[in-house]
Amino acid sequence: MDKLIATGGGPLRGEIRISGAKNAALPVMICSLLTSETMTISNIPHLHDITTIMELLGQLGVKLQVDDKLTIEANATEVNNVVAPYHLVKTMRASILVLGPLLARFGKAEVSLPGGCAIGSRPVNLHIKGLQALGAKITVDRGYIRARANRLRGARIFMDLISVTGTENLMMAAVLAEGTTVIENAAREPEVIDLARCLKTMGADIHGAGSDEITIHGVQRLGGAAHRVIPDRIEAGTFLVAAAISGGEIKIKDVKPQQIEAVLDKLREAGASLEVGDDWVHLRAPRGRLKAVNIRTAPYPAFPTDMQAQFVLLNSIADGTATVVETVFENRFMHIHELRRMGANIQLDGNTAVVQGVRKLQAAPVMATDLRASACLVLAGLIADGETLIDRIYHIDRGYHCIEEKLSQLGAVIRRVPRNYLERKSA
Repeated sequence: MDKLIATGGGPLRGEIRISGAKNAALPVMICSLLTSETMTISNIPHLHDITTIMELLGQLGVKLQVDDKLTIEANATEVNNVVAPYHLVKTMRASILVLGPLLARFGKAEVSLPGGCAIGSRPVNLHIKGLQALGAKITVDRGYIRARANRLRGARIFMDLISVTGTENLMMAAVLAEGTTVIENAAREPEVIDLARCLKTMGADIHGAGSDEITIHGVQRLGGAAHRVIPDRIEAGTFLVAAAISGGEIKIKDVKPQQIEAVLDKLREAGASLEVGDDWVHLRAPRGRLKAVNIRTAPYPAFPTDMQAQFVLLNSIADGTATVVETVFENRFMHIHELRRMGANIQLDGNTAVVQGVRKLQAAPVMATDLRASACLVLAGLIADGETLIDRIYHIDRGYHCIEEKLSQLGAVIRRVPRNYLERKSA
């Protein structure tokens, strides 16, 4: 298990291209299960989670080809297995998205209960309840969800909680169902819209994606399609924060600014200067300290929970005191304990963090606990006095394409070292 070493230094400056969105690429890759024709998917990020989904699809019988431009061709003509095993599903919750497509096209599926980051319960009951409403017979036995259906039937489904993967799973199941399905209280995230766009290119009849009510008229079959994955809005926000907290200047390219408006608004409130184009954002940090900004996470289009850790860090070195309220996941403040080790002044009260800014953080060994927390700690190391060792960075490799290389392009002093680095150094 590798580690990262980040050395605090000067401002980050330069231009970078934003990678394709992992959370959009995964469901689009999985929807290849819905057709016997070839899917061509471009702008795929090079991430561990992508590799895991490729391995899972391959085990199900999907034929995959990848070129050097990270374009994937997927063909599910010869799918001969409907079991998604524990050893693949345990590492990422998005694996449950194979449940809907397998059930819709093949009438059966067995999917291990999923794993992933330890940031909250994220129960699968929303997926199960929705598929049962579509006529599936489902049992949970020995850690597996076992589902059967002759052909799914359209239904009106109300999501008790807004769930991105729940909405996506039901969309993919409903496109081949008999009749009309209406998903109420649906997730509105750009990744849901991107999946709907791909499904429509395949021949699905979907209306309302991006609103809280999605209507799907089932069709007999879907065809192949060519689809380009949208840019990663969380990677975009993370690099903008990196430049802002370092006192630097950055231009991010190949981005959709309208998808990160909540983040851009908070950066302006913190004192950063922003220029925005059709597919780029230019940020210049203020001359003095950033201003503390209050944050409250909520489903899209509100402030994203995946940017919460980065703004806790921003507030840690900003002028003033701010509150950060986490409403999406109940266990997503684990990075705060690590930031305190670096000198941050943060008090926790339930789902609220009260952050009083300090002028400087101090380097310390820290441990990543989830994907976005790991990014927060890497950025903290780049602005702290001294050399910060970040452990358990397998989390960051799940969601950020070559993060140390991109940060190095901006002038960061950061390197990857093997897990026995300290032992070798002291020997």
